Amino acid sequence: MATWCANDSSEDDDVVQATEYDESEKDPTINVNLGEKAVNDPPGETSSCHKTADGNRENSNSKKLLNPDGEQPGDSTKENQMLPQIYIPKKPLTCEDGVALFCDHILGTCTADEADEAIAFFITEQIGNKRSWTAVWKTPLDALLLNCDVQDVTSVVGVLVQVNCRPCQGKALPIHVTISVAEPFSSNVANLPRDLVEEVLKECDYSVPILDLYPVQGLGSEVDNIAAALEHARFFYDILWRDWDDEEECSEYAGQIEKRLQLYYHSQDGTIPGPISKRYHTTLEEYRSKRLELTKFQTSIRGEATPGEAVECWKKYYEMSMLCGLLKFWENMRLRSHGPFYSRIYKCRKGHRPTGKNVTHIVAQIMTTDMIKDFSLDTLILQHDSLEGALDSCFSGDMVVIFPGEYQADSLASLTDDIHIKGAGERQEVVIYSEPTSDNFVASKRSQVMLQDLTLVQRGTCDGIVVVESGQMTLKNCVLKCEGTGVCVLTGASLFMTNCEVTGAQGAGIELYPGSVAELHQNEIHHCSNQTIKDPKNSLGGINMKVLPEPQLRMFDNYIHDNHGYGVTILVPDNIQGTVNEEQVTARGDENESDQLAKAIQKLSLNTSTNKLISNSLGDVGLLHKMWFTS
Repeated sequence: MATWCANDSSEDDDVVQATEYDESEKDPTINVNLGEKAVNDPPGETSSCHKTADGNRENSNSKKLLNPDGEQPGDSTKENQMLPQIYIPKKPLTCEDGVALFCDHILGTCTADEADEAIAFFITEQIGNKRSWTAVWKTPLDALLLNCDVQDVTSVVGVLVQVNCRPCQGKALPIHVTISVAEPFSSNVANLPRDLVEEVLKECDYSVPILDLYPVQGLGSEVDNIAAALEHARFFYDILWRDWDDEEECSEYAGQIEKRLQLYYHSQDGTIPGPISKRYHTTLEEYRSKRLELTKFQTSIRGEATPGEAVECWKKYYEMSMLCGLLKFWENMRLRSHGPFYSRIYKCRKGHRPTGKNVTHIVAQIMTTDMIKDFSLDTLILQHDSLEGALDSCFSGDMVVIFPGEYQADSLASLTDDIHIKGAGERQEVVIYSEPTSDNFVASKRSQVMLQDLTLVQRGTCDGIVVVESGQMTLKNCVLKCEGTGVCVLTGASLFMTNCEVTGAQGAGIELYPGSVAELHQNEIHHCSNQTIKDPKNSLGGINMKVLPEPQLRMFDNYIHDNHGYGVTILVPDNIQGTVNEEQVTARGDENESDQLAKAIQKLSLNTSTNKLISNSLGDVGLLHKMWFTS
């Protein structure tokens, strides 16, 4: 099926124009990692790996790129000619065009195992009888120029070559073609020695994967059609193919590809918000990195694996499988609307350090003796350049001391050990920003987690600025500048907050779920519940309490002001049944509402007398009826 001699297409066959998948593809000097079916290369690493007919992977450009003696072939420093313009797509494909091309025309009823042959046959159709053309051959810089001094700084080396297609027998996966250096010698690396290129090609037997070639523009419609076909093939392997496709049975593989096309175009046109789209691609890159890490670890094992190696192998496999599961959820259109899934679910609690000793981690670019003068003589100290590094090194019982500056750390979204994170100096001097691609900014699951003397600035995260998922969290002297919701205390969790400021939340400044516990002392909660809503009466205010079962709230000397809604909102389920119409409810009058509020306050044992509640748009304390629960 995938042979050069087996093609029935005519020279006048219609070809869909390639899409402008990436602006970087217009410049032959910066295209990387194209034309490879393997998607498990780490970010930033380029190669020309393809799947061969027997299922093995090979790298035709990086195995033997220098002389056996390690010498650099040639020493020419003659300035090379500039590369000509490669084929530039004229019109991008729409999602509908992509589905018609990949799902209907190329794949059809193919299974994942047959996708390689379908792509190869599609390319041979477009080549037809055109056996020779000029193209730019691209290969990774690091391997080709290992011992060669060059002036240009680029990630991929491009060389102008003449392509010669030879008929062959049987399957050819990946498709290889014969090339030779074209005249005049042209490259995107000004002082690239021609002898070096010739030596590399000789080692490859002048045969390279066809997806490493980018036809030159202006050679006629036949070559443009070939270039378009190669662009489509690269798009398939870079964007639509997944490592696990070969490993799973899928009766409707074209349908799976259609979902991935929709996911891609929804990310491009903004249907999926930018931060969430970025999070998906971050998860995809992390999966690829984990898969490559697992492969390298398995390769390093000699003979029968020891128990320790087996455990480590299973651990890496489990982490990779969890990420794979998240990506599959994303590709399911029905589940995608629920948003991203937590990438931290596989993180386990470390517990106490095996030595039984606690360590103080100092976060600062440079540590001086003045920084540690207040510590006791027996304090064990580790210095870190980044907050992320300090958090990753923590065990239960450790303390992290952060010196003035601005920081960012993903690990705050998964605090699974009992640690104390403290700023050194005034709280406004130690500023921590959220990672926009994370679901949470700070999420705690332990019983003794404390944040002290810090300023937290939320940017782009979807959930609360601080989420107490379980256990107990203590916040002391912190400023919480929210962008999403405020502090969320989930069912069964506890929060102790003293001398903190919460502002800017789109929802309530502090949200207490049923069965949660909170103690608030001397805090300022202001300008919260800022989301745009049609009915101002539905604003959640400064503090929102969901009942059934009732949360426990004790509050003293707090200053709650200028919030949309009540200072404290008691959210109760709307028990008014269909037999009671709106006129009857209104006829009950304010007295009935006041009675309900009084009973709710009494039932919650809520005492606001020692707190200052002013300038909240709906008043100090009030009830909000909502059908927020499901039965």
